[in-house]
Amino acid sequence: MASGYRCGSCGTDLNLNAAHMYPPDTYFEAGNKNTVSFSWIDESKFKFSKEDKIRPYFETVNYWGIQRTRTRILCDCCGRLVGYIYDDGPPIMEGHGQFGLGPSQVIPRRPRYRFKIKELNVNSS
Repeated sequence: MASGYRCGSCGTDLNLNAAHMYPPDTYFEAGNKNTVSFSWIDESKFKFSKEDKIRPYFETVNYWGIQRTRTRILCDCCGRLVGYIYDDGPPIMEGHGQFGLGPSQVIPRRPRYRFKIKELNVNSS
């Protein structure tokens, strides 16, 4: 089990806790290939910048959109991009959405912090 994660560029401890990690086989709308996802992070170790992308993407099997907003997670020390914040975690409330549209159209989602494995150094105990 991993005991600590460091920035792959500068080696700074990112204070990512394995207790807040999602299981590797958990499905998310924004994907999870070659990444590790957390439900909570220590925000003092990172900088954040908003990003808007205008291109088609699939949110669910029956819903797609044109504009996707996400937040870039940057290492506070070196500024290297280590991951993204997506609002596709588990729903905060139960339901099917207004007028049967995609679930994230109405139901608020918890943020999911997705880190690229290649941007992290993992210390094992």
